[in-house]
Amino acid sequence: MRIQRILATTAALTCLAALPACKGEGQAAPPGAPAPSGSASAGAAGGAAAEGPLVRAQQYMRQWAGCEDLSAKADDPRMPDGDFPKTGKWSVTEIGVCSTTAEKSDIVIAVPKDMKEFQAGYKKHVLDKISGGDGAYGLVSNVLIGKDFVAFPTLPKTSMALVRSEMRVLTCNPTAPVPKGYKREKALVEDCGLSDFVAAEDGSGSPNFETPQNPSDGGGEKLGQPKSGSLGLARAGSIPELRNLVNNSPLACKDHFSTDPEAVEIESIDYQPVVKGNATDWGVSGRALCGQPAGERRAHDLSWLDTVGDMKKLQTKAKAAQQADLKDDGTLRATASMLLVGENVAVETNKPAARFVLYQLQFLYLNCVPGFSAPSGYRLEKAQVEGCVLTNYEPEHPVR
Repeated sequence: MRIQRILATTAALTCLAALPACKGEGQAAPPGAPAPSGSASAGAAGGAAAEGPLVRAQQYMRQWAGCEDLSAKADDPRMPDGDFPKTGKWSVTEIGVCSTTAEKSDIVIAVPKDMKEFQAGYKKHVLDKISGGDGAYGLVSNVLIGKDFVAFPTLPKTSMALVRSEMRVLTCNPTAPVPKGYKREKALVEDCGLSDFVAAEDGSGSPNFETPQNPSDGGGEKLGQPKSGSLGLARAGSIPELRNLVNNSPLACKDHFSTDPEAVEIESIDYQPVVKGNATDWGVSGRALCGQPAGERRAHDLSWLDTVGDMKKLQTKAKAAQQADLKDDGTLRATASMLLVGENVAVETNKPAARFVLYQLQFLYLNCVPGFSAPSGYRLEKAQVEGCVLTNYEPEHPVR
């Protein structure tokens, strides 16, 4: 998994969204420029008007990615069957679809009358999903904003080609990360961002140069798996340093944090730590609680930060606890925290959205499920205890 954070004035944003006029063969003409010979007829053949915003969007995207067989027919089997984009929703007036050739994938195109209204609608959609319990929704986005159209490529490879233009990925999940080296620009609505970083669930998106790159890439080894050792893990010298490291994750450590021993021992039926009892027996040297203990309302957002003096001891005890949990019904309790470890630190949390961000900070999950394997593109490294691995792949919580 992969990633790190988003979010210039409205005038600057307008310039950003304006697609460039370029001269010379193979460079982009702005949407609305005269079509190259034969382009309009190619679009019209699929049922789209020979002129108009759909054809202009097609002409623009062709400079970076294939967009053939343009169609605006509602019964085209390539049209999306989800709840967006839809004509009449979020000010969308037209919907079209075209296909790439090399990747054999599709690009849905939406034309909004009001781009700000569209972005506001998408933001609400994302936040509704998050409030409904899907905290990771929108962390991987295929919503690409152009000057007067929005594209929805079905493959990250197509998105990566299109962001070489002035098109940008729209993200409205507040924890969606943008690694260093990528553009971070304001959207037309608050708390959303535009970027040229393409996140992908399977690791096939834009490379994250903030995390160590696999030295065996191209050498025949399985992508994401080092030949030996580790690709790198998070570390911190103290609990305050660890808190600062994870401060921008959804762990609630910024506003609700305590190292008081009595507070650290608090747990609830909804939020259960990995480390129980005497922390030193687990190899833990320092411990803190993030989140709110019970008060006027029940305890919520509880997670734990650990500095670790003996990582092998921690992993050994955590393996035993995890396997005891698995004995009940073969699955881990949803309310039980998962242990994410670094070199000398660990975080215990049951929040998938928080773990998604922690993976970008080079924490890895201690997985002791028998027979577990991770797909190519995810990290999979040896743990310090036999029968477990360290990984950033969670089959039960795939990123949307």
